[in-house]
This record gives sequence, structure tokens and C-alpha cells, in this order.
Amino acid sequence: MPALACCVDAAVAPPGYAFAGDSSLPAPPFSGVPPATTAVTTDSSHWSPSLSSDLYRIDAWGGPYFTVNSSGNVSVRPHGSATLPHQEIDLLKIVKKVSDPKPDCGLGLQLPLIVRLPDVLKNRLESLQGAFDLAIQSHDYGSHYQGVFPVKCNQDRFVVEDIVRFGSPFRFGLEAGSKPELLLAMSCLCKGNPEALLICNGFKDFEYISLALFARKLALNTVIVLEQEEELDVVIDLSKKLGVRPVIGARAKLKTKHSGHFGSTSGEKGKFGLTTTQILRVVKKLDQLGLLDCFQLLHFHIGSQIPSTALLADGVSEAAQIYCELVRLGAHMKFIDIGGGLGIDYDGSKSSDSEISVSYSLEEYAAAVVRAVRNVCDRKSVKHPVICSESGRALVSHHSVMIFEAISSSACDDVPPMSAFALQYFIEGLTEEARADYRNLSAAAIRGEYEACLTYADQLKQRCIDQFKEGSLGIEQLATVDGLCDMVSKAIGASDPVRTYHVNLSVFTSIPDFWGIGQTFPIVPIHRLDQRPAVRGILSDLTCDSDGKIDKFIGGESSLPLHELEGNGGAGGGGQKYYLGMFLGGAYQEALGGVHNLFGGPSVVRVSQSDGPHSFAVTLAVPGPSCSDVLRVMQHEPELMFETLKHRAEEYGQGDDGGMISAAVATSLARSFHNMPYLVAASSCCLTAMNNHGLYYCSEDDYVVVADSAGGGGGEEDQWSYCCA
Repeated sequence: MPALACCVDAAVAPPGYAFAGDSSLPAPPFSGVPPATTAVTTDSSHWSPSLSSDLYRIDAWGGPYFTVNSSGNVSVRPHGSATLPHQEIDLLKIVKKVSDPKPDCGLGLQLPLIVRLPDVLKNRLESLQGAFDLAIQSHDYGSHYQGVFPVKCNQDRFVVEDIVRFGSPFRFGLEAGSKPELLLAMSCLCKGNPEALLICNGFKDFEYISLALFARKLALNTVIVLEQEEELDVVIDLSKKLGVRPVIGARAKLKTKHSGHFGSTSGEKGKFGLTTTQILRVVKKLDQLGLLDCFQLLHFHIGSQIPSTALLADGVSEAAQIYCELVRLGAHMKFIDIGGGLGIDYDGSKSSDSEISVSYSLEEYAAAVVRAVRNVCDRKSVKHPVICSESGRALVSHHSVMIFEAISSSACDDVPPMSAFALQYFIEGLTEEARADYRNLSAAAIRGEYEACLTYADQLKQRCIDQFKEGSLGIEQLATVDGLCDMVSKAIGASDPVRTYHVNLSVFTSIPDFWGIGQTFPIVPIHRLDQRPAVRGILSDLTCDSDGKIDKFIGGESSLPLHELEGNGGAGGGGQKYYLGMFLGGAYQEALGGVHNLFGGPSVVRVSQSDGPHSFAVTLAVPGPSCSDVLRVMQHEPELMFETLKHRAEEYGQGDDGGMISAAVATSLARSFHNMPYLVAASSCCLTAMNNHGLYYCSEDDYVVVADSAGGGGGEEDQWSYCCA
């Protein structure tokens, strides 16, 4: 007898029990079959951290900055391959330090959390500079490399200030693409190397160009890069009025183009830059005005995530030809700005056929650039220019880790055996056609015809749905047929084994590139990696939006190996927390994130390697935006909202216990305005005691106002009077 039908002999009814109704119908053929489980074996005796590292490809995409330690936690190697064992930083220890309550020596911050690692940022900058220095030396190149950071990749104050400070020995500068970015770049570079470049890209108006010329007056090494031919007239006019001799560059539209999303801004049809015809007109006009010596930089951009050095060399060679022609025409050229495009390997595949991977190293990238420029300039007998790049993604992606909690999972629950009463009740409501499907299902199970089982189960379910819609079948019976069909699917291994893990996160706010362009990032549990992952799952966020999920992962996977949640999980109950990390997300995500469903950004901490007992020190901690903060973004006035609700509480609380109930409601409302929008664990909730009116009270100590994450100043305590001890 087929194993699938073994339960026919183990019917749910006890011996001698006769089913009421139609006794000719057999007992449910799957009621005794143990349902298939989504878990692989949970035996971890033969599992190890190194196996988890291989499973999640951590060494491939994370090296040399991330690894799995002997405790099964993800560790940061802040100095890359030069990191000593005692300098590794355990991410789980950071989370504990940051999220533990202040009485327990924690910082009391709420997740989700961005962990910034300035040591990693410094190492990335030094590695980029070192790669070009090596290439220049190896190829006997006659000038030097001088990079700039495009602040659009991450405009965070501390990130930009770190880059200026770390890059000062290398004359590392900044690139701006808008007026606010130009203002922050000017301010930061006042503390940088005086030779550092300030590259002014993007579309420009009168005010933008005025700011750029003012920057030159402030002795900043500013270059105005023409994106449109019309900008030249404004530059010439304003430079005369301000008495500033400008340094001018031009962005060229190359013929070279790479395919895919990241190459859409390159080529002749690209959004930015001048054609060769327009460049010639710029040269002619500058020559006529005696300003041709101001033309000193040629800029181009093939596209982000350039997949191979072959494509890179092709584009650089074309641009170098234009550079040499400009020298021939009399321009006093000094710089060739190769733009962005230095990619990172998000999935560890080192493939040139993937939009999220690249097939080269930093050293190979630099060598390809230097070799291409040198070869063209040597053929034309042109002095080697200073090489500039705008490598933003490659600089900042690794230094930031997003950490968030899985709070619950919707598992394919085990279907309990069907009781005799449930079976009787179910059968009595079936039409004759549905009973026939049930008989056929039972017979197919006994014969071991699995495909037929699925067919009859589907037919039975659809007939029952039709009956339910007509009102002739109750919801209990509909639930019974759902359970029966699930049992069939599991018993023959046809059920979907993938679970949904609910995470305390907004995809739209924290991982907007996944939602917007399908960009995948490495996502890994940051602990329990000494245990075998027991299930596969997708991630569903908190938003009320069907797009708020992550169901594509690196390696082309549609699910992620995960561990069973212990207890009731995170914010939803008292179980052990389960933390996941999204890596390589340090570029673009924070600036692009919105406030869908009014979920604001995460908390942010800055963590540096130290010689203390835990190898790290938290040097900056900023709570995430509160409910008040995100309401203000949409022009609401939280203080007035609170007053309205407080008066309402007082109005409907008249006659209560001396106003205690209305005061408690107002206090709870005030705390809600000040908290982040994300879920909090039950143990963190201050509502600890409920009286006979069904209202909760808190100790006064619980209501000391936490520092406002948006930098709110004085007067806050007065406006939120119920929120203070």
C-alpha cells in the first residue's frame, strides 16, 4: 500500500465508531500522514560557521571586511586584510550595546539600525588611492591620481567630513551636483587639502555658477564642468562681474556605452554632456574671448557598475583621444575625469554578465585606466594628465550595515488531524459532486496516484468555494476543506516550503533600490551562524503595500536560508530576537528612501575600532526619526495634534478617578508622538499595569523624554507636558 494512504488504516475515528451521514465515505486519507515540513534537518552537530559563510557567500561579497567568527556571529574586519584578530568587531555586540536599555549600560536606541564603520571607509579610500599609485608606478605614468567623492552617493555630514579628512594626504576632493551639495562641499573642503578638487557637475543656473565662482574666490580648487552648452555664457558673464578667472571643464558624450540599467545615462543619447560639435563651439568661443587657458578638464561617464575592464579601457581610450585633441586646439588641459563606474561585487560572483557584479579588482580597474590614458597620450606626444575619478559607490558601500529584526513568521502550519466531528460536519454540507471528488481523492490516495490526488483536491476545494459563495456552506466547513487540501499538498511534497518572515523595516525607506530598480543586496542573519538554517523564507516589511517585501536575493535566489524563530520572535513577543543584516548598502539608500506609510529612517550609530574589551567604541548615536518628525515632513503639526487629543481625553475622561485616566491617556499619546514608528518589543513597552478601567499606567521614570532625533530645541518639554517626569 502506498505510504501516502497509510493513514487510511489509522483513521481518526476510534475503533467501532461509525461516522454519521454517509458511512460509505472513507476517512480522510491524509489525516494520519505527518505533514511535510519546510525545515531541513535542524541537527547542527555537523554544522559550522564556515559552512554558513559558504552558504551565504560572505567571503565572496564581503571580503576582506566581513567574516563569520567562531561564535557564529558576523564580524567586521575594520582594516580589511590588515585587521588583527583582536581588532575584529562582533556585530551582535554592537546591536546589544545600542539597543539595550540605558539602565543596562546600553544606549536605548530602537531598531532598525544603520551601523557606520569609518575605519572601513578609510580603508576603502586608501585602497583606491593605493591601487592607482601602484598602477602609475608600474606603467611609468607621468602624473598622479586625484580622486573626488560624489556626495550624491551619501550626503551624511560625518561621511563627507570623514572622506575629506581621510583623503587630505591624497588631495582627495568632492563632487557636487546641486546647490545644496555644492554648499556642503565648499564648507567641508575648507578643512581639506587646498589642492583637493571641487568638481561642479549637474545642470546649473545663475545661482549655482555664482556659488562655484565664490568658491574659487575662497581659494577652493573649483572646476565648473559644462553639462549644457548654454552654461558657458553664464560662466563668462558672471566671472567678469565677479572678477574671477574660472577653471572650466566639459562633460563629453562618448560613443562608448554599456548596456543595462546602469548604462542608460551613457552614450550619444545620454542625459548629460556635450557632443563633439558642441565641444568645438565651446573651444572656439573661449579662444575668441581669450579664455582658452581656462579650459582644463575633460569629464565623461560611461555608467555605474562598469562590468569589465575591456569596456572601461574602450571608453577611457575614446575620452583620451578627445583630451589630446583639445590640447592640440590650444586648451590648457590638465585633468581627465573618468567619472564613476567603479563597481562592487554585490553577489560575489565576479561576473561581467551581471548588473550587480564586476569581473575586476581595484588594482585591475586602476591599471586599465592608467594604461589606456598613457597609451593614447604617448601616441599623440601629449603630457600625461592628472587622472581624476568619481568613485562613490565603491568608496561608501561597504562601510554601512543595516540591521533589522525578524519579528514573526507565517509558517506553513502543521495541519492537525481531522476530528470525527469535523469530518462529519464537513461531509454533511457537501453536494453530490463534491462527495464524488472526495471519494475519488480517497481512492487515488490508496492507489498512490499523487497527480490525481492534487486534481481531485483542487476540484473539491473549488466546489466548496462555490458553495460558500452561494451561502450553502459554512465557514467551518470551508476551513476544513482548506486544511484537507493543505494536508494533501504537504503529504505529497507539493506545498510551497517557503515561509514569510515579517521584519521590522520599511523596504521603501531603507532599501529603496530594491523596490525601485530591483537591486539586490546581500542579506544575512548576523548571528546563529553556528547553527544550520532550518527553513527558507522571504522577508515582508511593515508597510501596508504588497510591494513591501524582499523576494529576490543574491545568486538569483527567490528565498533566503533562515533559522527558526525562538519563542515568539522579536517585537511581537518574548522570544529571542533574530537579527538580519543588509550589507553593501552605504551608497544612495538613505537619500533615496521616502516615508511611505510614514515610516522614517533608522537609528544611526558610528562605530570605530578600539582597544577596549569589545574591540569597538560607539562615537555617535542618533535615534531614528520619531512619529512627530515624519508627521512634520508631511506638513502636520504634532504639538497641535497632541493638544487636540489631550483635550479630547480630558473631555471624555471627566468624572474618572480624579483625572488619572485622562492623564494616563495623554501621557501615552505623548510618548507615541516621541517614539519611532517601528514596532517595539513587549518588554520595552512602558505600559506595565492595567487597572479595572482597562487603562494602563506607567511609572514616571518611564516618561523622561528621549532626545529628539530631529534636533528639536528647547521648549519641547513645555509642549509635551504629559511626557515629562
